[in-house]
Amino acid sequence: MAHQHMTEMLDLDAEVLHEFHREVISWAGALVPAKARIVDLGAGTGTGTLALARHLPEAEIIAVDVDDEMLAHLRHRAGGNDRIRTVQADLDGDWPELGPADLVWASASMHHLKDPDRTLGQIHDLLRPGGAILITELDAFPRFLHNEAEERGHAEIDRMRHEAGLHMHEDWGARLRKAGFELRGERRFDIELRPPLPANAVRYAEVTLHRMRDRLADRLSPDELAALTAPAPGELTIRATRTVWSGVKTS
Repeated sequence: MAHQHMTEMLDLDAEVLHEFHREVISWAGALVPAKARIVDLGAGTGTGTLALARHLPEAEIIAVDVDDEMLAHLRHRAGGNDRIRTVQADLDGDWPELGPADLVWASASMHHLKDPDRTLGQIHDLLRPGGAILITELDAFPRFLHNEAEERGHAEIDRMRHEAGLHMHEDWGARLRKAGFELRGERRFDIELRPPLPANAVRYAEVTLHRMRDRLADRLSPDELAALTAPAPGELTIRATRTVWSGVKTS
């Protein structure tokens, strides 16, 4: 069930925050030729893979993830598109042959890696000269409520991520330069969606808060957990922050 909620949450994120996703996909498209070869690292349910395939109808896209179920979901959504190929691989281990590539797309995946500098070095090797990398990262889950329980929940999840060694709140621009990339862009997106919002936005809040309650069951009080409930549709506001960095391999 937890896996199902994660899959649904990722799909809904792309649907509900569609203006942000469209803008970043357009940014990625401007970095590559029409017949680009793109590697989606940590592809998850394929929201980036599928959006890139729609935006770049001549591109070949390789979607890489460690999770077979996620990749099966991606293949189902792709509906037999022969420009999309999935590869199961642990990015912290030895990589299969993926290159050469014109673009590496890494959306909300870099913070999971044990050794990001090693991975950025592998990405640099994977890219053709002039090839680009686009990293998107989030500070936290979106916020839907205006109460202390949600703030406590975010603080606890941030603590859990730190304890797990996840690379949150990193300066990925500095890491890109260290890996030999020329930093070409950095932009922070402060997203706020106000009511009235469509039904999928309400479902997005429900699924995300359900996942938060599950993760915090032994860290928050029963009253705090009960307060992590999606508001009525007419009261729902969605706030999220994403940061995007682009870098180019110049040699």
